Amino acid sequence: MTYKNKITALTSVIAALAIIYILTIIFDPQRRGSRSEAYSWLQPGQNDKISGITISRDDETVTLARNGGKWFVTRGGKDYPARQVRVDDLITILSKRDAYPVRSSSASSHERLSLTPEAAARITVLAGSGPPLLTLLIGQTDVTGRNVYLRKLDQNEVRSGENKFSTYTGTSLNFWYNLKLFPENEDGKLGVKDIQRLLVYPSENEPPQIFTRSGREWTFNFQLASPDFSKVESYMQDILSVSGDDFIDDISPADPMFNNARLVLEFGNGVTRTLRLSSPIDEDDKRYATVSGVDFVYSIQAWATKKLFADTDIFKN
Repeated sequence: MTYKNKITALTSVIAALAIIYILTIIFDPQRRGSRSEAYSWLQPGQNDKISGITISRDDETVTLARNGGKWFVTRGGKDYPARQVRVDDLITILSKRDAYPVRSSSASSHERLSLTPEAAARITVLAGSGPPLLTLLIGQTDVTGRNVYLRKLDQNEVRSGENKFSTYTGTSLNFWYNLKLFPENEDGKLGVKDIQRLLVYPSENEPPQIFTRSGREWTFNFQLASPDFSKVESYMQDILSVSGDDFIDDISPADPMFNNARLVLEFGNGVTRTLRLSSPIDEDDKRYATVSGVDFVYSIQAWATKKLFADTDIFKN
């Protein structure tokens, strides 16, 4: 056999082996199964169409609404600010391709797996006044407890996947609320560096403590020898970070009860925000609070309220 014929024969063998290898990959049952497991509940491009989400379980329903690019929790006909990141995380789970292998294609399996409309938890993703983008039924977990059975309302096909859903379906309204009195702080749009002056009125009849920014330092209307300015800024960060534990429906922000104590924050952009508090409402020293510029009343636990009022001695170096 000539050298040229040997090269031709060897090339033919290599080409044949390559074809066999490619066909093996294409028709390998395990690889085909992996492709069939990859699945997303929302289709690409649908996220921008989402206008609302409802989550129902055990006769409890959470209603989330998108307005002006922000998410709100609807309660009693009123919209309260929602944790944006928390809603976005849920949408990511629904839209991300992940391992969701098919477990059944028969409607007879629905009752056994708690996937009937009456038994299942439900996440409905809305798109304006049109039909829902998705109604996902969430049934029971498998024997490992790590995976859960799922199906779309209008389909018999049952899939299973990692149980990332109970975090969202088994929670109260408070899980979804953004209860920060200054939510811009959570979004990174507001920080201690933006505060130019802080006036703290511990009670209606007491003179205020006044903190005024002077370059990188602070001046005070009270005597303070060798102050620790890092402690002053830590105190202001506590104020910006304070959260309530619920929204209160039946009290108006204009109620005279909020004349008890107040904090006035003046920012470098000319905006002034006033946080006003009631006197303690129970033996645990819980209070109600409201912030100028928003139409909400919060309840605040005593430990959170204590962060708002500080003895000047703590600022000593």
